[in-house]
Amino acid sequence: MERTFKIIYTSDTHGHIFPVNYAAGCGESSGLLNLAAQIDKNGNTLVLDGGDSLQGTPLVQYYLAHADEFPHHPVAEAFNAMGCDYFTLGNHDFNFGYDALRAYLCAMDGVCLCANVQDLGGALPLLPETVHTLKNGLRIGITGIVTDYVNVWEQPQNLKKLRITEAFDAARAACARLRPICDICVCIYHGGFEEDLHTGAVLSGSGENLACRIARELDFDLLLTGHQHMPVESVRIGGTFAVQPPANAGRYLQVEAAVRDGGAEFSARLLPVGGIHREQPYRRLLPLEQAAQGWLDEPVGHLEQAIPPEEKLCAALHGSAVAALFNQVQLSHTGADISCTSLGNEPAGLAASVTMRAITAAYLFSNTLVVLEITEEILRALLERCASYFTLENGTPRVSDAFLSPKVEHYNYDFFAGISYQFDLRQPVGRRLTRLSRLDGTPLGPGPLRLCTSNYRATGTGGYDALRTCPVLWRGSVEMPELVAEYVRANSPVSLPCNGRMEAIW
Repeated sequence: MERTFKIIYTSDTHGHIFPVNYAAGCGESSGLLNLAAQIDKNGNTLVLDGGDSLQGTPLVQYYLAHADEFPHHPVAEAFNAMGCDYFTLGNHDFNFGYDALRAYLCAMDGVCLCANVQDLGGALPLLPETVHTLKNGLRIGITGIVTDYVNVWEQPQNLKKLRITEAFDAARAACARLRPICDICVCIYHGGFEEDLHTGAVLSGSGENLACRIARELDFDLLLTGHQHMPVESVRIGGTFAVQPPANAGRYLQVEAAVRDGGAEFSARLLPVGGIHREQPYRRLLPLEQAAQGWLDEPVGHLEQAIPPEEKLCAALHGSAVAALFNQVQLSHTGADISCTSLGNEPAGLAASVTMRAITAAYLFSNTLVVLEITEEILRALLERCASYFTLENGTPRVSDAFLSPKVEHYNYDFFAGISYQFDLRQPVGRRLTRLSRLDGTPLGPGPLRLCTSNYRATGTGGYDALRTCPVLWRGSVEMPELVAEYVRANSPVSLPCNGRMEAIW
């Protein structure tokens, strides 16, 4: 006898609830509310999500700062409208602390499954795994796992009441508990593939992503991955069928399964999110959306001249005015000797008249600042990592494949202020830094240096491992978009700074 079921799967929706492009200030066919209108759910359908839901759009940023003013949690309302049954947590869901996480989980109708999160505070409604019996009698065992790199990236105060344990061990233990009591075993894993899915080449041995190992070594039938933002419609690794949706709720996965005595057959399709939504909860959340749009359009101040959108390779080779402004904010706020910042994956610029919309479009992250004590040796290691962003093709620079695959990571190229430096791209990776000095050309000297960077980069992530063990001199709590707004308000009209000097030769 054949029994079938269907799974609707999203992941890394990053606060995309309304069908709105906030950077452009226009509508688009995306968002959880529109997706909810497409779901046709019955007793043999499960709606699942892979995490990273609370961070990513100005709407959610505004809500988290004004939660007391709005009776409905926007992310939970949207998932509830979708009929989300089970979900796990992503690394960004921890960014706002224990209380914000509890408010989100308590507002959800679905059940949070996260086998490697231990709640020391005792107030989070979450389980390690569950068995869901469908209308046709199939028992679907489901667990959730989040990459344990949360321990590396997250600010310590946000994990005081939580313990994130090793991801693979937790997945193995959950699988062992589920396998004897279910027909189909499913893992929702907020992590990605550590190998190239076409060539099998190992991309990283860090442990941040373990999907291939989980698929090969554990007895899951279905592995629902995330975190990398890669569209993986279907892949079979060992005996496991695996998928991954792209980010930001523009597309979602529909997985279909047919179960017979001989096992299960899976197929999957990536489907676009359409252009319609139901009246509710759209209208319930509309006051929040309107308030967020009003906040985004508030004038902040002026630049002496506009900054046109900067193409990624050109900015990396010749310097970025946007990055220079962000570095100036960081230097001004902290008094550090050196500053580094990164930009998002898409070209960014700023009009002469600056709004919060423009700032949040140019600085996409909910980062705070950290000042680290570093040495010249460490600084050289950081700059060599930056220089690996480039490769030469027929003598012409282009972006290295290591920053483009399996995930586009322009944000892992850092722009520095407070120093002058030169890269010779003709040299091998690791030996490209040919000149380094202070801005006035004098040597850095033997003493320690104070580097201001983001809390994200301070963990050493993105290939900047040398930062991981550096002493922390100061840690801020205000997010960078607000610091940029404060700086522009206080210094309008803002002149574009020349606070760093980088030269590349090839």
